[in-house]
Amino acid sequence: MDSPDQYAVMGNPIAHSKSPRIHRQFAEQTGQQIEYRALRVDEGDFEQALEHFFKQGKGLNITVPFKQRAWQLSGRLSERAQLAGAVNTLWMEGGVLVGDNTDGCGLVTDLVQNQRLLINAKRVLLLGAGGAARGVLQPLLAEGPAKLVVANRTLARAQELVELFSPFGVVEASSFEALRGAFDLIINATSASLEGEVPPLPPGVVAGHTHCYDMMYGAEPTAFNRWAKSKGAKDCIDGLGMLVEQAAEAFYLWRGVRPDTQPVLAALRAEMGQT
Repeated sequence: MDSPDQYAVMGNPIAHSKSPRIHRQFAEQTGQQIEYRALRVDEGDFEQALEHFFKQGKGLNITVPFKQRAWQLSGRLSERAQLAGAVNTLWMEGGVLVGDNTDGCGLVTDLVQNQRLLINAKRVLLLGAGGAARGVLQPLLAEGPAKLVVANRTLARAQELVELFSPFGVVEASSFEALRGAFDLIINATSASLEGEVPPLPPGVVAGHTHCYDMMYGAEPTAFNRWAKSKGAKDCIDGLGMLVEQAAEAFYLWRGVRPDTQPVLAALRAEMGQT
């Protein structure tokens, strides 16, 4: 019997990664012979680790802090990776390292298909102007929101993103304090929840019809989602669905088979004590 094709996720830290469990479940479900591991890579060893892996390995997921470096090292980039300025999925094609970014696709799939949320013609607020925000902007704009506002502590960083993405839809920049009026959908792409903090948002951005989405997730509701609930948001969603959906897109790119994400997501939620 042939040995299974090798896949992995590279990052630092990596012990917490759910990617091996997710991809093993995808493989079992679709009958694909793969082995998927989590590889912790020291900051100075990333290029060497890539080279070593692809001597026999088939595909990699890339996570913090290597997404920008993977982008720079890719010999060919998908359009969405080019715009995102970061890569989370790699494979070799004809001796060329190909980079893609499935984060935005994962977010939109979770919002539209899993949560049944319409983005078209809605007022959308994206919090943060770092790599996480940049990675999802183009797929969000492709859904045709009435307006998408990028809000950031440093206004200049939000303005840079607006300049880059304005060809794709109606997008504006704002500081947190200058935000006015309620939004239909607020997406937290800052890392504030990791520190148990919430961006300093003015009252009134959340109303009874507002859906709030934090890209972070955990066994307990994130700081942002707790805040949103206290302000009367219609619902508060964490980023676990995004994680599973971006993984499914990577699996499809590598194997040409699209797994069913629902049982995998349900199993992860049960593991985390969520229903």
